[in-house]
Amino acid sequence: MSECIEHPENSPEYEGLKVNKGIEQPEAMNPNIAARLKLIKKKTLTTDDYVEGILKGDINILSQAITLVESSKTEHQLIAQEVIKRCLPSSGNSVRIGITGVPGAGKSTFIESFGKYLTGQGHKIAVLAIDPSSERSKGSILGDKTRMEELSCDPKAYIRPSPSAGSLGGVARKTREAMILCEVAGFDIILIETVGVGQSETAVHSMVDFFLLLQIAGAGDELQGIKRGIMEMADSIIINKADGNNIQRAELAKAQLQTALHFFPPHESGVTPKVMTCSAYERTGIDAIWENILHYCSETQQNGYFDCRRREQAKYWMYETINEQLKNRFYQQEKEQIKQAEEKVLNNELSSFTAAFDLLEDYFSKQD
Repeated sequence: MSECIEHPENSPEYEGLKVNKGIEQPEAMNPNIAARLKLIKKKTLTTDDYVEGILKGDINILSQAITLVESSKTEHQLIAQEVIKRCLPSSGNSVRIGITGVPGAGKSTFIESFGKYLTGQGHKIAVLAIDPSSERSKGSILGDKTRMEELSCDPKAYIRPSPSAGSLGGVARKTREAMILCEVAGFDIILIETVGVGQSETAVHSMVDFFLLLQIAGAGDELQGIKRGIMEMADSIIINKADGNNIQRAELAKAQLQTALHFFPPHESGVTPKVMTCSAYERTGIDAIWENILHYCSETQQNGYFDCRRREQAKYWMYETINEQLKNRFYQQEKEQIKQAEEKVLNNELSSFTAAFDLLEDYFSKQD
């Protein structure tokens, strides 16, 4: 009778039809893990907990601290800034490398190959990847861990994708703060992958020691790169996918770019940028790239440029933060006035420039 209640199909009226009782399903999650996650969620971490956990290299606490940094909530920002302030004296002991390149250049594959090589050498690496956000939905895929399957499972590597959320300046500042926390957590090499939309390269260049531009051969005129300021920022240019039938094209592109660099002004670091080839897929040429980075760091430390650049970067981010905070406060404080001015502009009662000047004058008069 109980079987009939469980499965009506087993009732006598459904002759010739029988449904067997199913097996008991296991829990969706390991109960031990579920209990541990419940405890973590219940506990509210203090500033001391964050600092202590980061100094110990606790990845869970590091991730939570970076989430605070990325949060736009005022209460989260207050805690995050206090954590960063206390961690700052222990930071700076890493090599900061920025990686950019055209879409399809193989940035994620290169970072995985390069990262595995570095962890194989005994280094601990953190990958901070800036993922572009949709202008419509405001969402991001944050799929770098999926693209770096092998590296994401490496105990000596930490991958953290962050959404650009339409504000490259804002996300770059948060990436810089995340980088400081990763250094304190014991990661001696920080890799920062850019969105690759032009503006982000400048922001990332202003927070790294070595800026690497990834190119591919056979994707058009290699000399087109000269027209972009990105070439002047690069400390090294890598021609990726130099494998199979593409080796000859890669060598030709290398020769063309090397010649093109001679027409550029001398690099301010005093070290001439080097053009190299590699295959991230076959993992060839990766060791030579790392040797070149070490050589660059050694040369710039000796001539004083390394420390000078870091001081200039710290000053740059102070001014960038001032600009960002002023902008945010203006929009928050003048919210109603902006709406009214917008209506007047749309109705041709006021010009865009007059409206902007009036709003700014109103804002600054309130500060007196």
